[in-house]
Amino acid sequence: MAAGSRSVIFIWFLLLSFVSAHPLYTNHTGFTFPNLIDVTTEELETGLERGLFTSYDLVKAYIARIQEVNSTLNVVEEINPDALSIATGLDAERANGTTRGPLHGMPILIKGNIGTADKMSTTAGSFALLGATLPQDSGIAAKLRAAGVILLGKTNLSQWANFRSVNSTNGWSAYGGQTTGAYYPQQDPSGSSSGSGVASSIGLALATLGSETSGSILSPSEVNNLVGIKPTVGLTSRALVIPISERQDTVGPMARTVKDAAYLLQAIAGKDQNDNYTLAQPFQSPPDYVGACNYSSLRGKRIGIPRNIITPEAGDEPVLAAFEKAIQTIRRAGATVVDNVNITAYALDRYLNSNASLIVLGADFLSDLPKNYLSKLATNPNNVQDLASVKNFTQSFPPEDYPDRDTGIFDAALDLGFNNTSPQFWNYYQENIEVAGRQGILGVLTNYSLDALILPTLFSPGLPALVGTPVVTVPLGAYPANTTVVRNTRGTLVETAPNIPFGLSFIGPAWSEASLIGYAYAFEQRTMVRTQVQPYLVPQTGLVDVVATRKMAVHRS
Repeated sequence: MAAGSRSVIFIWFLLLSFVSAHPLYTNHTGFTFPNLIDVTTEELETGLERGLFTSYDLVKAYIARIQEVNSTLNVVEEINPDALSIATGLDAERANGTTRGPLHGMPILIKGNIGTADKMSTTAGSFALLGATLPQDSGIAAKLRAAGVILLGKTNLSQWANFRSVNSTNGWSAYGGQTTGAYYPQQDPSGSSSGSGVASSIGLALATLGSETSGSILSPSEVNNLVGIKPTVGLTSRALVIPISERQDTVGPMARTVKDAAYLLQAIAGKDQNDNYTLAQPFQSPPDYVGACNYSSLRGKRIGIPRNIITPEAGDEPVLAAFEKAIQTIRRAGATVVDNVNITAYALDRYLNSNASLIVLGADFLSDLPKNYLSKLATNPNNVQDLASVKNFTQSFPPEDYPDRDTGIFDAALDLGFNNTSPQFWNYYQENIEVAGRQGILGVLTNYSLDALILPTLFSPGLPALVGTPVVTVPLGAYPANTTVVRNTRGTLVETAPNIPFGLSFIGPAWSEASLIGYAYAFEQRTMVRTQVQPYLVPQTGLVDVVATRKMAVHRS
């Protein structure tokens, strides 16, 4: 090796040492390489437009970050083996002057129940579906690819989206193992979009997608210090997403800022001929969700608080105190807050004590799993055709961890004796609509002429789930240092502890996402709570490290 070459290597070694210790290193153009735990869509778009880094660089950086923490947090089930080649193709499009939109060349992780017709598996965390293939992408994956998004990989989830066991844990699946959160050691990540929540929170991708039937976007977004958007059922396609309930399932973004979540929602919203619920959208094209991010959005609005939905337990005091402060923030932003706009006594009793909601989900699952997913598989090596065969596989394949983790939810659905095409189903479904609708949150919104409701996210998912209406959660705070550590019933995960985040939810009628995004943005920009709560474990690889390594390799060649 020539002396000159050794000098070049030494100089780059010093540069790498410097930039690794300084994640906001500024290059000669004056551009500051952003820290990937905080980076926004617009910051990445600016860097890509200026040619300061490439989508290939982004993929390399995110893969390195995943590899740093995945053995501890167990967040990502699979990395897309084609991600780097896809990035190269999208970089070439950009170099030729073609971009598909603001998410062109952006790496996104998606939940492991969202179907893709590529080299990645779609398993819902079960070995029953390992090796099964699809004839085409899900509607969601197709929209992401059309927008230029790089599908970086799939995140772990609570198995079957938390619809298998009554004694399992959030974030566990047979295929993916146990995910934990990054805000306290062994933190319960919530579920079922567990890996998506943790991955987005510590910058393992620009953002992630989750799915929700009841709480599965909102709850993991809350405890992972994220913005989560649970869209109206029918705003985003569920075609070839492994289902639970056609009446309640929805796919939405989990991101570090409201605007980033809005960018991702913009890319996935819209009609899909393969999901007839999307054909009920009251618009030809979705509203401008990014444009809805307005600092003044709360001014002149009427925001209600249905207090009787808030049913606190011991230990919830920090959440309630932060909620009261949030009310004052919303008032100062120009909104009229109308307190005690309560749901009826009948609705509250049925909501807290009836089993109608579980019966509806079980009956839907019996019908929807074979009809909307299993029957559409191109290959099905384990020959699972319906819920009964899935149950049999689960109970007979040792890695599924049965009977330690039971099949109680499967059993209850199979024991119903009817599905969602049966006459007896209708009364249970109508109870849900009454409890959450006319006598519940929709009635409150109408009767008090409200623009939205607010609740601590701890109490927000249940009623909107029953009627398929939207919710946006934003960071509200975190448990203080003197919080007593509480573990789950298995003793394996920490449910409550110092530094674990919690959120605030904005709740509205169907198709009101743009308004809710505006309210959430106005609150977020006044509080910036996310920046005040830091994870205990953060990957160290930065975009600047990858760029420096690439430039060194080019110089050496």
